[in-house]
Amino acid sequence: MSEEGRGALEGKVLGIGGVFLRSADPKALTAWYRDMLGVGAPKGEWVWNTTGGPTVFAPFAADTDYFPAERQFMLNLRVAGLDSLAAKLEANGIAVERRAEWDSPEAGRFARISDPEGRPIELWEEPAE
Repeated sequence: MSEEGRGALEGKVLGIGGVFLRSADPKALTAWYRDMLGVGAPKGEWVWNTTGGPTVFAPFAADTDYFPAERQFMLNLRVAGLDSLAAKLEANGIAVERRAEWDSPEAGRFARISDPEGRPIELWEEPAE
């Protein structure tokens, strides 16, 4: 990147640099995210190179019912091939919740799962262009 281009970005956040969470069994949880969702770095690596696209950062009201009240956050993961991923997860014994009212041509398609430690995860497939 040129000096001029760098200067235009100075003092701005460019994107999410990492997601860190506590776990009773970090190795097992890392493997679950990698094997079930393809999230995280390949075995033996530290960095996960993601595909570019939109990222939503949206604080919700403390009393929202959009995700479980006992959870402070919910991961939303942008996916390709929601139906294929849902089938893979279900074949591995992971409950996948889908509701027609969650989907729309403007917002895309959604499904929800939980990780092995109960964290809510929303899977989001962008609308077709």
